[in-house]
Amino acid sequence: MKEIVTIQVGSYANFVGSHFWNFQDELLGLADSPESDLIFKTHGLNMDAFYRTGETDNGILTYTPRLVSVDFQGSLGSVSSRGTLYGEAPETSIDNLAWTGPVTTHTSQPLKKNLFLKSLYMEQNENDSHTEVEDKDIVESLENGVEHWTDFSKVHYHPQSLYELSGLWIDLNSFNNYGIGRDSFSGGLHAEEINERLRFFLEECDSPQGIQFIVDDYGGFSGVAGEFLENIADEYTNIPVLLYSVRSPDLCGDSTNRKMTVSRKLHDAVSFAKLASFCKLIVPLGLPSLHTSRIAKYLCLDDSKAYHSSAVYASAIHSISLPFRMQPIGPSAQLSNTCGELNINDLVKMLAGQGRQNMVTILDVAMPPPSLMTDIKKVEQKSLLEILQPLTPETSQDVEDMQSLESVTVHGAFASGCKRASVSQVKEAVQSAYINAVKRPKFSHVSVSQCPLPIPLPFPSIFGNLVGRNGELLSLDNNSNNNKGILDNSSSRRGSLEVHSIPMAARLRSSIAVLPFVENRLGNLRKFGIARGALGSEILTSWGFGKDDAEDLAETLSNMVLTLKPYSQGSSSDSD
Repeated sequence: MKEIVTIQVGSYANFVGSHFWNFQDELLGLADSPESDLIFKTHGLNMDAFYRTGETDNGILTYTPRLVSVDFQGSLGSVSSRGTLYGEAPETSIDNLAWTGPVTTHTSQPLKKNLFLKSLYMEQNENDSHTEVEDKDIVESLENGVEHWTDFSKVHYHPQSLYELSGLWIDLNSFNNYGIGRDSFSGGLHAEEINERLRFFLEECDSPQGIQFIVDDYGGFSGVAGEFLENIADEYTNIPVLLYSVRSPDLCGDSTNRKMTVSRKLHDAVSFAKLASFCKLIVPLGLPSLHTSRIAKYLCLDDSKAYHSSAVYASAIHSISLPFRMQPIGPSAQLSNTCGELNINDLVKMLAGQGRQNMVTILDVAMPPPSLMTDIKKVEQKSLLEILQPLTPETSQDVEDMQSLESVTVHGAFASGCKRASVSQVKEAVQSAYINAVKRPKFSHVSVSQCPLPIPLPFPSIFGNLVGRNGELLSLDNNSNNNKGILDNSSSRRGSLEVHSIPMAARLRSSIAVLPFVENRLGNLRKFGIARGALGSEILTSWGFGKDDAEDLAETLSNMVLTLKPYSQGSSSDSD
């Protein structure tokens, strides 16, 4: 078994991670539930890849995520940083202090649990008062009242998992650039403590396959992550890092303040160049608007709610991660619910280790995809590949790239109507789509699982009313009880009470379609940070980057451009 350690750095990254771990927890619960669909009991996924077994001081066995989470002090809301399984750490008594002068103790009242967390507490204490009426109230309260990522987390965490950055002594709104994050991590004991927590999880692994790293690419947490990644690269040279840099839609707009706009553009360039330097594969995620994007065809999203947008990114990351825990199929196996297993190192070699060796990849998704055999009289017939839409910003559309490399994961797909497709049917459909495609990649890998994405209770109500109970796409003909307005997908939202699971299709691709993303960051760094009289040169200096440092960053970005576009004039020699 090859283990994965997950790292989440930043508030939005932890929103994404909270949804991700809710999916895993739901899979574990459904596998043990006598009432669940058989597909959840025989999913063929090794959950030990992401989880560790342990034991409390009282001898109670535990099963918790192999996770290191970093966020602001106070970001956990009403949840303890030690979790709930191992109890609280003993408080330091003032009687043991060496100080002999007067002592004043200031304590703050703990935040009250919301309705969802109260219901979890009642379940854990065998209080059977959790009813459907309460579920409706819980869903409504989460839609209107999520402030912290722990507000909707249903997972038990190990005491080593949740780390709060304390003692920053700054306004959190000022924690908005790479330099301040880097200084916060390196100063004090934060770096040592966080590295020790990662070492705790890695050293108990028999054969770690890699690190799944999710980071806020906006603000100071990218600086924290950059320093953390550099330590990882130095100490764990043989463990590949798959990095997702995520950004909330409400942080994607340009500021009306000129200096702030320049600062943001420089931060984007610096953050991307530094983060990419210390990982094997980087996946930028963060559309300016999910609500208006093509991914939202069957979704009703509120871009102002991190609770909403993070659920989409978490769903995509879950799909991409499925091959990492698929059980290998032996030669004598007659039937399997999965195919196309990969580990993180296999994925890195596939997408970044061959061809042009580009490490910046695009993540596309269909949420949910239609059935494989859609009635062409009702819906414009498109292949599984054609319906995939990018979650990576600033990418070119419909670009032809004969050197592109792709890894596709499809799970829980329907053959037609509500009939689940077999693994072979899905694989044949994807392979047929590649054969018939006008623009084909140089290489593609297909992973398939019959297990759909489970929708846990605290999942947001982001589905339109064209999405059925199991993620099937409804029509006027098969929804006669609700014909009126059914074609208006936004007329009502559906959540976990109406939708219990959905099929998913996701793709990672190494393609020149990502070139605008890289070129924009290189251009902004040169224009605002390096050119003679650049408006942002002082900003870079305040972040700890001199002229030579800025030139090095530009060279890193320029090399990425040259990898994608070898005949461009993007080399660092023309940056003067």
